[in-house]
Amino acid sequence: MKVSFIGIGNMGTPMAAHLIARGFDVTVFDVRQEAAREFVTAHGGKMGTSLAEAGRDAQAAITMLPDHSDVRKVLLGADGLVSVLTSGAIAIDMSTSDPNATRSIGHELAERGIWYLDAPVMGGVVFAKDATLDILVGGDDEQIDRCMPLFMAMGRHVFRCGPLGSAHALKLLANYVNASTLVVVLEAIAVGLKFGLDVRSMTDALTSMCCGRQHPLEKKVIPQVLTLEFGTGMALGLMAKDVSLAADFAHKIGAASALAGCMRQIWTDAATKIGTKADHTEIVKLWEEAIGAQLEGCGS
Repeated sequence: MKVSFIGIGNMGTPMAAHLIARGFDVTVFDVRQEAAREFVTAHGGKMGTSLAEAGRDAQAAITMLPDHSDVRKVLLGADGLVSVLTSGAIAIDMSTSDPNATRSIGHELAERGIWYLDAPVMGGVVFAKDATLDILVGGDDEQIDRCMPLFMAMGRHVFRCGPLGSAHALKLLANYVNASTLVVVLEAIAVGLKFGLDVRSMTDALTSMCCGRQHPLEKKVIPQVLTLEFGTGMALGLMAKDVSLAADFAHKIGAASALAGCMRQIWTDAATKIGTKADHTEIVKLWEEAIGAQLEGCGS
């Protein structure tokens, strides 16, 4: 397969290199021509001095760029790839992009007979280097099948997410969960340190109490919320009380704890609206009411 790879940065460099190592005919392009030149010297393949040169005769064009505006410019701009990609070719955006922009770009490409997939990756530079990225893919199933050799050259697992745009949506949500978890954990450790707790003791205990089988996704969302069980045995009122105590504790010792205050408000509101005796996993009803749809009942 002849592949055009646009964006030779920290992620794009190892990803494109793996494609070459697997025998794909790869032409790279980057606005920093020196970066593309150095890539070819180190890994092989060919260098395009323009988008048109990089994309000419390509069966697949991969973009790994900062955001959706860059992707749109590369694909649909005046001198973009759309000027040289032929009907039946496929464009694959592996960047982290806006899902609605992805659908818009896909619609415009479809009018020209060009397929489009969104295939953002999880794992960062470390996993890009050893080709163990997790790849989320949205779009036509037949086209995903067609591109599986490309994906498996760069990653370890492909998650089919649904129609075009769904992979970018899930990637954004995954990053949101990870970013939120990071700051919650850091805030908790900072509060503990302010109180005088040992950092190593905290991280050891939190690993046991909050990760793996204790992680709320595995312990509560999947087995309790999505199955309608709501049977953890801990009342919503008790959880609201504990969160409130944690917020008060942080405030009293003068620790920065903006998130704790927000969490107290959410759990207090839930106890008022849903009831203190309800299982604490029934807090999901706050979001169901807000979106007008049920989360529960979707699991097995």
